[in-house]
Amino acid sequence: MSLTRKIAHNMIYQMLGRGGGGILALVGVALITRYLGREGFGIYTTITAFLMFFGIIINFGLNTITVQMISETDEKIEEKMGNILALRLISSVIFLGLAPVISLFFPYPAVIKIGIALTSFAFLFQMLTEILIGIFQKYLQTWKPAFAEFASRVVFIVLVLLAIYFKMGILAMMMALNLANLAMFLLTLYYATKLIKIRLIFNWTEWTKILKRAWPIGISIILNLIYLKTDILILSVYKTQGEVGLYGAPYKLIDAITTFAMMFMGLVLPLLASAWAKQDKERFAKVFQKTFNLLIIIIIPMVVGTYFIAEKLMVFISGAEFAPSGKILSILVLGAGALFLGSLFAHSIVAIDRQRKIIWGYAIDAAISLAAYFIFIPKYSYIGAAWVTVFSEALIAAISLWIIYKYAKVAPKWIKIFAKSLAATVPMALVLYFFRGLGAFALMAIAVGVYGFFIILFKGITRNEVREIFKLKS
Repeated sequence: MSLTRKIAHNMIYQMLGRGGGGILALVGVALITRYLGREGFGIYTTITAFLMFFGIIINFGLNTITVQMISETDEKIEEKMGNILALRLISSVIFLGLAPVISLFFPYPAVIKIGIALTSFAFLFQMLTEILIGIFQKYLQTWKPAFAEFASRVVFIVLVLLAIYFKMGILAMMMALNLANLAMFLLTLYYATKLIKIRLIFNWTEWTKILKRAWPIGISIILNLIYLKTDILILSVYKTQGEVGLYGAPYKLIDAITTFAMMFMGLVLPLLASAWAKQDKERFAKVFQKTFNLLIIIIIPMVVGTYFIAEKLMVFISGAEFAPSGKILSILVLGAGALFLGSLFAHSIVAIDRQRKIIWGYAIDAAISLAAYFIFIPKYSYIGAAWVTVFSEALIAAISLWIIYKYAKVAPKWIKIFAKSLAATVPMALVLYFFRGLGAFALMAIAVGVYGFFIILFKGITRNEVREIFKLKS
C-alpha cells in the first residue's frame, strides 16, 4: 500500500468515527448553549477550561512520547505501555485532586467550584483514554478509538437530553460528561486489550527514563498551555460569565475543527519518526511535504469560508443570543489555521528528537501572550482574547518551522500549493457572497463542492491521488 493510501485510509476511517463524534459534539454544544444561555454556558466553559489547564499539565508530553517510543521498535511494547499507563494514572489522580482545592482561591461562584470537583472525574477518564491512543497509532487501527469516542458522544447526547427534559441544571450536564468519558475509556481499553496485554507496572527506574525523555515536550506543553488556555481563565476573572459564554461557544467549534488536525498528525507522526530513525531523509521530506500540502488545501478555504458564514453558523448552532460569537469565530479560525501548520512542525520536531530546541520558543511565546492577555482582555474582552490567540499560534508556528529547517534541513515548498488553493478559493468566495441569503449548511455544502471542483481542476490534488485515496483494494 502506498504512502498516500496508507495515511488516507486511516484518515477516512477516523473521519467516519471522529467526524460523526464531532457532529454529535456540536449537537451537544447546541443543546447546552440553547438550554443554559450565555451565562450558563459561560459557567460550563469556565469549569471545563479550568480542568483542561490541569489536564494539559498531566499530559506532560506522555501522549507524544508514547507514540514515539513504541514506533521505534517492536520490543517490550507491553512493558513500556504498562509503565506509561501507571505513570499517567498516578499523575492524573494527584493533579486533578488539586484542581478543586485551587479553585477555592478563585473568585468564582459556588456552582463553578462544585462543578470543578464533580467534573474532575471526566478528565481522569479522558487522560487515561488519551494515553492508550498510541497503541492504535502504532498498529494503524485508529478507527477503534474513533468509534469509542463516537459512542461516548451518543451517551453524552442522550444524558444531556434527559437533563434538559427533567430541567436538572448545569451540574447534571457535568455528570453527563463524567459518564460519557467513562464509557469512552472502557471501550478504548477493551479494544487495546485485543492488541496487547494491558497492565499497570510501577517501575520507578523506567518512570525516570520516560520522564527524562518526556520533560522537554512536557515543559513545552506547559508553556503552550499558558498562551493557549489562560485566555478563558483570565476572561472568567475579569469579565462576566455571559462574555465567557460568547467566547466559549465558537471556541468549542474551533476545538472540534482542530481535533482533526491532531488526529491527522497522530497518523503522520509514526511515519515521520520511523523515517528519521532509519535516517531515510528523503522519505521524511516526502511525508512532511505531502502533509503540508494537504493542510494548506484545507486551511485557506476554511479561513475564507468562515468569514462569510460565521454569524449564520453560530446562530444556527447556539441560537440568536450567540450571534455576536460569529465575529469571534471569524477571528479564531485564523488561529486554527496557524495551529494546523504548527501541529505539523511540532510533531516533526518530536520525530527528529529536537524537543529541547523549541523550549525557548514556547517560553517567549508564553511570556508575550500572557502579558498581551492581561493587557487586552480587560480592555477589549473576548475580541482581545481572540486576536492574542491568533498571534500566539502564528508565532509558535513560525519558530517551529525555523527549528525544523535548522536541524532537519527541510522546508515546505509552499508557493505552488498556496497559489493553487487560493485560486480555487476565489470562485468559492464569490459563490458564498452572491448566495449569502442561504442558510449556513447550504452555503457550506456549496462551498465544498465549488472548492473541490476547482482544486482538482487546478491540480492542487491530482486525479491519480484522488483515485489512489479512494481505491480500497491494496
